[in-house]
Amino acid sequence: MDSEYIRKVLQGDSQAFRYFIDKYRNLAFSLAISVVKNSAVAEEVTQDAFVNAYKSLHQFEQRARFSTWLYEIVMNEALKRVKRKTLDYCKDIDEIHDAEISHLNESIDTLGDEDQRYFINRALDRLSPNDSLVLRLFYLHENTLREIHEITGLTETNIKSILHRARKRMYTALQHELKEEIRNIL
Repeated sequence: MDSEYIRKVLQGDSQAFRYFIDKYRNLAFSLAISVVKNSAVAEEVTQDAFVNAYKSLHQFEQRARFSTWLYEIVMNEALKRVKRKTLDYCKDIDEIHDAEISHLNESIDTLGDEDQRYFINRALDRLSPNDSLVLRLFYLHENTLREIHEITGLTETNIKSILHRARKRMYTALQHELKEEIRNIL
């Protein structure tokens, strides 16, 4: 379906690009916020990425999926913003045992879907841009390691390493978020 709309846009139907905005806006925003950690900036990044994608659609070779190509553009825009402005990111977190992660997963599973999304997004906001980005792409957007490589430029070995460490950092961030919530309730 994407290829049909690509053809339409390339033939001069600029309104056909609305299809891509409607289809990929939320995923592009999610990717952008993983990196910039600010919703207003993420909205700007997403908008700029769509403008850039529209302007350079004629360069899209269709060897990869359109979404992969677009996410690469979003990633580049987000990284440009981060380079312009220094942001504080959480520090490295000590090693955590897999059994603790499993226990936290069981606790999260008892929450409703909306609460799960809320706490997971809060925890992702505490992570570094790389950690948050790779976790979102792999788990939430279900991209393959190869697709993540195409989007980010990271090697597949590096992606695996980031996933391993980021899951442990995510555990600590979720633990912190849930402890704060419990304190607020009590």
